[in-house]
Amino acid sequence: MPSPSQIRPEPLISSPITRRTVLKAGGTLLLSVFAPMSAMAAQILAVRVWPAEDYTRVTLENDSILKATHFIVKDPERLVVDIEGLELNPTLKGLVAKIQSNDPYIKQVRVGQNRPNVVRLVFDLKEEVTPQLFTLPPAGSYNHRLIFDLYPVREPDLIAQMIEKGDWSSDPAKPPMADTHTPPPALPLPESGKPPVATVTPATPIVPPVPDVRPEQRPEARPQPGQKVMRMITIALDPGHGGEDPGAMGSRGSREKDVVLAIAKRLKTKLELQPNMRVMLTRDADFFVPLGMRVEKARKVQADLFVSIHADAFIQPTARGSSVFVLSEKGATSTAARWLANKENQADLIGGVNVKNHDKQLASVLLDLSTTAQINDSMKLGKAVLREIGGINRLHKGSVEQAGFAVLKAPDIPSILIETAFISNPEEEAKLTDNGYQDQMADAIVTGIKNYFAKNPPLAKSRLT
Repeated sequence: MPSPSQIRPEPLISSPITRRTVLKAGGTLLLSVFAPMSAMAAQILAVRVWPAEDYTRVTLENDSILKATHFIVKDPERLVVDIEGLELNPTLKGLVAKIQSNDPYIKQVRVGQNRPNVVRLVFDLKEEVTPQLFTLPPAGSYNHRLIFDLYPVREPDLIAQMIEKGDWSSDPAKPPMADTHTPPPALPLPESGKPPVATVTPATPIVPPVPDVRPEQRPEARPQPGQKVMRMITIALDPGHGGEDPGAMGSRGSREKDVVLAIAKRLKTKLELQPNMRVMLTRDADFFVPLGMRVEKARKVQADLFVSIHADAFIQPTARGSSVFVLSEKGATSTAARWLANKENQADLIGGVNVKNHDKQLASVLLDLSTTAQINDSMKLGKAVLREIGGINRLHKGSVEQAGFAVLKAPDIPSILIETAFISNPEEEAKLTDNGYQDQMADAIVTGIKNYFAKNPPLAKSRLT
C-alpha cells in the first residue's frame, strides 16, 4: 500500500523575521483598525446663530473640514442642508434651542441623522431667502467653520431703513450748516413759525405775491458767497467688528464689539438731536459686516461722513489713550499705526467672508481709488474730533495718525477711525463700560463733527435722498 504523500506547507514568511518586519505588520494592523474611525472623526465643537435684518448667520464650528449640500423646498419655504461625515452629538442638537423667536428669517430648525455619516438640518423659514453656504479655515481662536448665511431675496433699501429708524431734528432756527434746495418735507418749519435761513427779508413769508414767484426761481437758484446752504447731512457710523468677530477683549471680559456698538448708538441719538443730521449705522445689532460692505453701505446712502468706532488693544496692558486715524496711501505714520491697521484689516478673516460670492465691485472700492481731496477732508475732520476727545481722555498721540485701513477707503467720503480707548488697559476698560464715559465720548465726537461742518459746509448734492 503506497504511503500517503506528505504535503509540506510553505512558510508564510520566507525571509528571516526582523524588527522592521514586525513594526510594518503592526502599523498595517493599526491602520486597518482606525481607518473606519477616521471617517467618523468630525466633531461639532460649537454652534452659533447671529440673527439680523441684514441676514441671519448660522455657524457650525468643527474640528475638520465638512462637506455640505443644500436645496430649497417650497410651500412652505424650507432650507435643507445635508452634512457628510458627521454623526449627531449633543452640541449639534443644541442648535434647535439657539433659534430665537425674533429671527427675521428662521422660524425653527430640525436636526436628525438622515443616513449613516450624514446629518440633515431642515430650516423652516419665515420668508423666501437666498442662502450662501461656505467653509472658513481656522482663524483667530476659531477652528474650522461651516457657515450658512440666509439673505433676504429683495435687497433692503438702506435709505428707507435709515428714515424709518431715524429720529432726527430739522429745526432751521439752529442750522449747523448752510440752506437748501431740499423740499419742505425735508425741512419742516418749527412751531415758532420762524422763516428758513434762505429767506432774504423777514417780510417775505407774509407777503402773498412773493411765494408765487419763488418756487419757479428755486430750481436754478445758486447760493451766493457767504449764503448758507442748509440740507440734510447723512453720517455713517460704523461700530467695528460684530458677530463672529468679537474684536479686542479686556481683562474683565469686555468685548470691543459690544462697547463700540453701545457708543455708536449713543452717538446716533445725540447726532439726530442736531438740526438736519441723520445717521446710518452699518450695524445696529450683534452681527458681522464685511469691511467692503461697510464702505458700500455708506456710499449707498450718499453719506457726508464715515466714522468708524473701535476700542484699541495692545500686548502690554499699560498702553492707554484715545486716537484718531485717517487713510494713508503712502504708508503708515508710525509702526503702531501700521500694526493696528493690519490687525483691523484682518476682521474679515475672523468675522468670515464668503470669498466666492464676494462682490467684485466691493473689492474695487477697496483699491487705490481714494483721492487726495478725500484724505485732506478726513484730516480736517480727524483734527476737529481729536481736539474734543482730548478734553475727556488722555490722547495716545497728540496728532491724527494715518495708515492703510481698508474700512476708510471710500473714495468720495471723508472718513475717520476713532480708537475710543485701550480696552486692554484695565483702567480704560472700566471707562469704556461706564455709561458716563460713553456719553462723554459721544458728546465729544458730536462737537468735533459740528466744528468740522462749521468750517467745511457740505456741498449741495445733485439729487436728494
